[in-house]
Amino acid sequence: MLTVEELRVLVDDGSIDTVLVAMVDMQGRLQGKRCAAPYFLAEVLPHAAEACNYLLAVDVEMNTVGGYEMSSWDRGYGDFVLRPDLRTLRRVPWHEGTALVLCDVVWADGDPVPVSPRQVLRRQLDRLAERGLRAFVGTELEFIVFGDSYERAWRNGYRELTPVNQYNVDYSMLGTARIEPLLRRIRNAMTGAGLVVESAKGECNPGQQEIAFRYAEALTTCDNHSVYKTGAKEIAAQQDTSLTFMAKYDAREGNSCHIHLSLRTEDDRPAFAGEGPGGFSPLFGHFLAGQLACLRELTYFLAPNINSYKRFVPGSFAPTAVAWGSDNRTCALRVVGHGESLRFENRVPGGDVNPYLAVAALIAAGLHGVDNELPLEEPFAGNAYASDRPTVPTTLREAADLLAGSAVARDAFGQDVVDHYLNAARVELTAFDAAVTDWERFRGFERL
Repeated sequence: MLTVEELRVLVDDGSIDTVLVAMVDMQGRLQGKRCAAPYFLAEVLPHAAEACNYLLAVDVEMNTVGGYEMSSWDRGYGDFVLRPDLRTLRRVPWHEGTALVLCDVVWADGDPVPVSPRQVLRRQLDRLAERGLRAFVGTELEFIVFGDSYERAWRNGYRELTPVNQYNVDYSMLGTARIEPLLRRIRNAMTGAGLVVESAKGECNPGQQEIAFRYAEALTTCDNHSVYKTGAKEIAAQQDTSLTFMAKYDAREGNSCHIHLSLRTEDDRPAFAGEGPGGFSPLFGHFLAGQLACLRELTYFLAPNINSYKRFVPGSFAPTAVAWGSDNRTCALRVVGHGESLRFENRVPGGDVNPYLAVAALIAAGLHGVDNELPLEEPFAGNAYASDRPTVPTTLREAADLLAGSAVARDAFGQDVVDHYLNAARVELTAFDAAVTDWERFRGFERL
């Protein structure tokens, strides 16, 4: 991480010549400008930067689409302001002479843009702060690595790619050794960018890996998550390989992004630990009960794409049952740790999740449970896949319908935010409904 003073020194001596000025879009991607470092110091630092407000009103392919209140042809597609958050200023070791700063998105008058993912999360963190609480979060991203460049993958229509491992390498030291040059470079580059790396391990799907980072305060973790996800792709591209975080690449195990969350008080005491059953505090019981009560109606913020729902297969280590259990990976909510480390893990999100929206949803659900003193049911024991528990929504359409009817979401996020993201869901559904897939061609070209 860098201070402004350190950046000035590095710019003056020629060590840094470029500053990436980036915001996070609805899909969780970094968007922005590559600024000459002297220009950043002279102009962006005192005055901020601008970008077209369509960055929060386009689909994943950057197509302008209708239905958004804040940005449209009728409104002229004007600018909003990217205001650097200097706490995020850091070096980018995988690009020569480069630093990066993440920005909050505001209007010209300084008011925040409420649908901006960073702002959605800030609003929920403010609600926690009003109760004397802070959220700490860890995200666990899986990805699949291929020995093909992104350009070759594109030309091949993302078919017939070669995974870097040919079989299940879950926890295999040999499997990770096969691609240690890439994993090591990613780990070391992220350390240089201010993240605290814990480990790397193989996963189940051929070529699947996971690099884990130490938990931090919620906003910091989400910022780091976005920097890491972008950086890992860029480093893979530099090595003529490719990797994907998509939730479900093929019919085998998908890429998950389990999210761990705990709370601490203003005087830094663990808020989840207590004298109740399981070592829970009353607050944790209510917070966890809120997760169960709201999981289905807030799933859209955990699984925002058509492909997200392909993960939810019984026996796949992706959850189907809305249940909580003590160290039980068959449940959507898994409680782990004890004392200061006591936390819950939400196993619903995939690697395609926008972490800001997901963590905001977890906080909103938890506060719903706390404010209404919801009682916590007994933990589920056994195989939740085989239970009669309510299930996670199975399609984006179902999740969007549940969100549309959610009073919890509208109270927590505001009508404008909910309507904005419901429109994003409708855009994706309309595009998918109009698409003709390979599956249809293979089944119907000759035989129907």
